[in-house]
Amino acid sequence: MRSLTPAYLALGLLFSGAAGALAADYNAGSFEVTATVSDSCAVTLNDLDFGAYDAGSNKTGSTTLEITCTTGTAYQVGADKGANGADTSNREMKLTTGTDLLGYTLTIGTNGGSHLGSNWGDDTAGGSDTIDGTGTGAAVTVTIDGDIPASQYVTAGSYSDTVNVTVAY
Repeated sequence: MRSLTPAYLALGLLFSGAAGALAADYNAGSFEVTATVSDSCAVTLNDLDFGAYDAGSNKTGSTTLEITCTTGTAYQVGADKGANGADTSNREMKLTTGTDLLGYTLTIGTNGGSHLGSNWGDDTAGGSDTIDGTGTGAAVTVTIDGDIPASQYVTAGSYSDTVNVTVAY
């Protein structure tokens, strides 16, 4: 019969004790990961360049803007009267080297919500003349159409205006 030497016996006790110690020291837990997503919208604007205007006929042009809002966020995008206009339906560009004014209009074009073809205004409180919709998380491209009416015999030169855009959500 074989007998275990004290060294083998000590080694066996060491391994059995280590396995027991590992099991006794093991502990599990968990933690939560949270975030709050706020309503948010971003708008990307592009300039509108009518090019050369001849007073003998209307001059049209268009530009686009992109609106991106968090999913489910209702929004309205409005445009003010510009730096020179009397109101949003009577916008005017100013001669860069003088005081002459050149009238123009902006209307809501493709993908403009329920106000397609309407004058683009700034009633973001009521949305009666704004681009409106509900965010999907994806960018929505909207066409803005511009028109310079014929028969404006103003001083030759470069004309410009700055229109401020507001996003309400």
